[in-house]
Amino acid sequence: MKKPTPKYPIDATVQGRLNALEMLIDTEYKGKPAKFEEATTVKMAQVNQWFTGYRALRDKALRRLEEKANKPFGYFDSQAQAMQSTDDDVQIKQYDAGGSMGGGRLTLEDQPGLIKSWNVDREWVRMNVKHHTGVDNLCVVTGFGDSMMGMYNPGDPLLVDKGVTTCEFDGVYFFRVGHEGFIKRLQRIPGQGVLVISENPKYRDWTIQPDMDFQVFAKVLKVWQSQSL
Repeated sequence: MKKPTPKYPIDATVQGRLNALEMLIDTEYKGKPAKFEEATTVKMAQVNQWFTGYRALRDKALRRLEEKANKPFGYFDSQAQAMQSTDDDVQIKQYDAGGSMGGGRLTLEDQPGLIKSWNVDREWVRMNVKHHTGVDNLCVVTGFGDSMMGMYNPGDPLLVDKGVTTCEFDGVYFFRVGHEGFIKRLQRIPGQGVLVISENPKYRDWTIQPDMDFQVFAKVLKVWQSQSL
């Protein structure tokens, strides 16, 4: 979100709460203050007063904000403390697809090795991953197969959000049908099922029927397409 410039002194405790509020609006409301205001009924005029320092986000207002945002008691203070942690590193681990299947084996076609983890700082996450369900839900998946070439290549890194386990909106998802894993673009077709779309035109679209053994592991947030030089 684009926040107003502070005009008055803001103490460290309040600033931490404001940082947590900014992250909440960015991650859960896609950085759109109007969506936040509509969902919580908290007026952005009041929020802007907090950010400028004209009014302080003290305990009474904070409890009311937590209630309106449907967050537990102490949510913003705990988030602020986590954001101010001296350990600024974030480890983004490899997604454990086998664990999500209860220990079953998942088949991934033509996967050329694995990226097992990334180490980034919180600033990288804040600047590069605007919308996610939480830092702890971010995972890395190594691209496999050639059906999505044009978006990424086999072996390229994909950043996914394992907090998204349903296909409510069109997008690119990591999922399985039976024991076979896929990364494809999914599009819901009312009355027909879920259309599976490849980026590579050599592959035909197909439909996931309601009676198929279908599970969404995660939503793909970002991909990187490598190029040999």
